Amino acid sequence: MPDQALSGPSLRVLVVDDNPVVRAGLAALLGGRPDIEVVAQAANGADAVTAATAHPPDVVLLDVRMPGTDGLTALPDLARLAPVMMLTYSREPEVVAAALHRGAAGYLVHGEFTTTELITAVRDVGRRAPVLPDSLGVSYEPDEVSSHLQSIVGQSSVLRPAYGALRRRLGSNQADFGLSSREVEVMDLIAAGMSNGQIAAACFISEKTVKNHINRIFAKLHSSSRSEAIARWLGTARGGWDR
Repeated sequence: MPDQALSGPSLRVLVVDDNPVVRAGLAALLGGRPDIEVVAQAANGADAVTAATAHPPDVVLLDVRMPGTDGLTALPDLARLAPVMMLTYSREPEVVAAALHRGAAGYLVHGEFTTTELITAVRDVGRRAPVLPDSLGVSYEPDEVSSHLQSIVGQSSVLRPAYGALRRRLGSNQADFGLSSREVEVMDLIAAGMSNGQIAAACFISEKTVKNHINRIFAKLHSSSRSEAIARWLGTARGGWDR
């Protein structure tokens, strides 16, 4: 299948890894795409921040463990400059969670993706779509959702009203209709007015996974549409909480 390049200007990428062989390989791989340009490389977090300031990227590929300033330490500063995707050998749950909470837009583990998947992931992160394989098994508990979502919506005037609605829902005692904690989270975001793409971004899951959750939610709420599900969820459907 031919490579499906993004239209428009080249996607500017900063590659950060202490291994020169890995850096060179990534630069060659990414630079060979007509829509991607590797504008700088760095061997540690401090140099990465300097490079990102001098050569503003659209995407930063960041290793975790590096000498001097490591990836997690540099991540908050880099995330303020461009979307950051962790590209590392570290798959420990606590490292993944720390990266996401510090602002990473995606996380890939060396050896667990194909070349095509890497290219797609870089493009996805470049257009602000999250990249987090389900194989990492990362999820957020309800009390973590609000703080995580707040960090996302703080950069978007479109999502701020949705965050306010979610906060009201998290503080309520509504019936949950037998939904799992993840389904409750997704339904809260539906009720807040988010699209499937926005929900995927907020939860670091794919849109396909969002659709699967929505199908199960509709079945449990005995609803056939978003509006009907929202009405039942918020208690405004005829008959109140009668199922």
